[in-house]
Amino acid sequence: MDALYPRLLVRDFPACAAFYQAVLRELLGAEPVKVLPGYANWDIGGEAGLVLFARDRIAQAVGTEGLPGAGQDAAMLVMKVDDVDEATACLARHGATVAAPPQDRPDWAPNLRTAHVRDPEGNLIELQSY
Repeated sequence: MDALYPRLLVRDFPACAAFYQAVLRELLGAEPVKVLPGYANWDIGGEAGLVLFARDRIAQAVGTEGLPGAGQDAAMLVMKVDDVDEATACLARHGATVAAPPQDRPDWAPNLRTAHVRDPEGNLIELQSY
């Protein structure tokens, strides 16, 4: 189960996707599971190893699109959970700040529900369930 994995939020998606596709193929023999406009993911050993996502899409989701590029998030952790609403409440109880409340995201993937929170240092975390 892909319980926790990194997602790089990139400005130049085509260049980064080509870079990681070549590097992960050569170094680890990993092929992308999926490459879509603004999204790509690689599994390593049957579990999520790396995901690339267009930075502007996350900026819209968490309300940072008005910030200059240096002020936008460049990476986030993704946690798959059984219940996004309960997980959001749990993280908030432990000091997380909610950046985007739980919501369905059918435009991202069928049956996807997400919330975005920030840990005490401001690092972005996506909680997701399908």
